[in-house]
Amino acid sequence: MGRGGFAALGIASFGPVDLDPASPDWGHILATTKPDWPMTDVAGALSAAFDVPSAFDTDVNGAAFAETMWGCARGLDDFAYVTIGTGVGVGLLVNGRPTRGIGHAELGHLRVPRLPTDTLPSGCPFHDDCVEGLASGTGIKAALGDVHVSTLASDHPIWDRVASAITAMCHAMVCTTGPKRIAIGGGVMNKQPHLLARIEPALRASINGYLPLPERDYVVAPALGDQAGPMGSIALARMALRERAGA
Repeated sequence: MGRGGFAALGIASFGPVDLDPASPDWGHILATTKPDWPMTDVAGALSAAFDVPSAFDTDVNGAAFAETMWGCARGLDDFAYVTIGTGVGVGLLVNGRPTRGIGHAELGHLRVPRLPTDTLPSGCPFHDDCVEGLASGTGIKAALGDVHVSTLASDHPIWDRVASAITAMCHAMVCTTGPKRIAIGGGVMNKQPHLLARIEPALRASINGYLPLPERDYVVAPALGDQAGPMGSIALARMALRERAGA
């Protein structure tokens, strides 16, 4: 940070977003469920006016980097940061870098088995059985209808649906990129603290000894709490500054 200005800019956006620097739509939000946001040029609008190095990534990838720098994943190159709020987002780091390919990780839209008794509506307009549709705040609201979530006890059946979907997503991550720790936060988890304690035992039962998991503290709350997101932008800015210095 210089006097009267800043040295680098980190932009951590909700997604999905185009992260391909060669794409004409780089920096744009893509097919989001949020109205009026598709094809918004977030990176261009925020960075064009400033002659400083900048980095653009998803909000959850930024939060994942923040946790590796200052939080529960310090020293880990393979890590998953999950937020369960109005949607479900996953920042997935492999060998110290976020996954890419045709796009960033969108594990919130991983389709998972419903519980046999679950015939309630999904909260996702794209998929009837994805993690976001079943476990997000939007999905919970869709399932409950006129019943307010604040009236529910911790043993209400809706939490079985939520825990099952999150566990299935974690199982998929363990069997694919193998994160060394999974941190799960967000509004749903913060307001329903009983949920987090259910995930690691359910995940171990689901893996059933097939893959070795760390003995303890594998599924945890983010150490940075609600600050993981804001600090994610700072983490991205630091990385942009280091890349410029090393260029």
